[in-house]
Amino acid sequence: MSPDLWMILAFAGLLIAGVPVAFSLALAGAVGIMAGLSPAMLATLGTNTYNSIAKYPLIAIPLFIMTGLIFERAGVALRLVRFAQALIGPRHGGLALVAVLVCMIMGGMSGSGPADAAAVAMVMLPSMTKAGYPKPFSATLIAASASTAILIPPSVALILYSIVVPGVDLRALFAAGLFPGILAGLALLVPALIVSKRYGWEGGAPVSGAKRLKVGETFKQALPALFAPVLILGGLRSGLFTPTEAAVVAVAYGALVGLFLTREIGFKDLWGLFGEAAVISGVVMLIIALAGIFAWAGTMLGTFRHLAEWIIGLSDSGVLLLILIMLAVLLAGMLLDAISIYLIMMPILIPVMQHFGWNPVWFGILLAMNIAIGQFTPPVAVNLMVTTEIAKIRLEQTVGWALLFVLAMASALALVAIFPEIALWLPRTLGYNV
Repeated sequence: MSPDLWMILAFAGLLIAGVPVAFSLALAGAVGIMAGLSPAMLATLGTNTYNSIAKYPLIAIPLFIMTGLIFERAGVALRLVRFAQALIGPRHGGLALVAVLVCMIMGGMSGSGPADAAAVAMVMLPSMTKAGYPKPFSATLIAASASTAILIPPSVALILYSIVVPGVDLRALFAAGLFPGILAGLALLVPALIVSKRYGWEGGAPVSGAKRLKVGETFKQALPALFAPVLILGGLRSGLFTPTEAAVVAVAYGALVGLFLTREIGFKDLWGLFGEAAVISGVVMLIIALAGIFAWAGTMLGTFRHLAEWIIGLSDSGVLLLILIMLAVLLAGMLLDAISIYLIMMPILIPVMQHFGWNPVWFGILLAMNIAIGQFTPPVAVNLMVTTEIAKIRLEQTVGWALLFVLAMASALALVAIFPEIALWLPRTLGYNV
């Protein structure tokens, strides 16, 4: 049996046995090294592990994780919900619309789907349940809407993609993710509003004058939260700071909002949040570090090249292969997190992407949209696990609603695949290299 096959089988076997992804990657890489190279080459494990994380742009990941935690605890989600409710008023599907909008705005601060889902679910689920929405519907809608965080900048997944794929400008990726992220949110909103109207969930009179006065009050309260994405994206566009420096600015701004504006966190809480961010970041960095062993072994053995050649040999049609790749990524997204998917699949997909001349920025957004769908598609569905836990319901109760929203977001994915300018127009207009 070839060393390539030994490594792939070892990785699959370890995953099936329940070994965490990070250690499965490292052990499979070690098996490949021993089977195809030399036991003496195991001495490179330490170097490869260090080289995988010794990259300046990776500093942004723990900082954006910290930003998301600060905004989550600072009462930002509650203020955004109040503003959106005042703006939209009582009508069929009003709270569903609020949930989607707030998830998208929160995604522009945290860059993390599970964090977004947790923050919004804590605030929205009680209100939606009281208004007559079934808990399985509400939990699924919030989980699906929170998945747009992987697209709307700043996105932790897109940061990693820019590192894994050489020559991709992170600023261009951030700009390219904005319209597809909004499109995905709108695609989820359409079935949510139709279903809400059909079953008569929520309803009421148009917004009154008193209600409009409340809009102004809630807008003032929500303004610090609404300004956060403007600060991050505006600073990037103006060249005032790099993406990594933007993460530092975001943390500082979030801390100021939580400490002095909303006053819902204190300095002791801030210290605890630093510790929590360190734990989450440690898990992410461990996956990236140990994946370096797998990547190095796969490169030295030619495993990734062989797999890429096999994929290219399946068909001469780039469209057909793109569809097959999207299906494979969707299946992977149901089982693995975005970071693991990028680290495992990109070494194989980069040669395929180059062979067919696909735009790397556009391709990265398609992958992110696919992974976003996986975040609320059972059996794993990390976002859905968070919202069902908060709603105190079983994951199986959400399957029907999840399939509805999967079809909705898949339609948005298809539009971006057919019309690449949906993703590429904004970065080109802003003058980024795409």
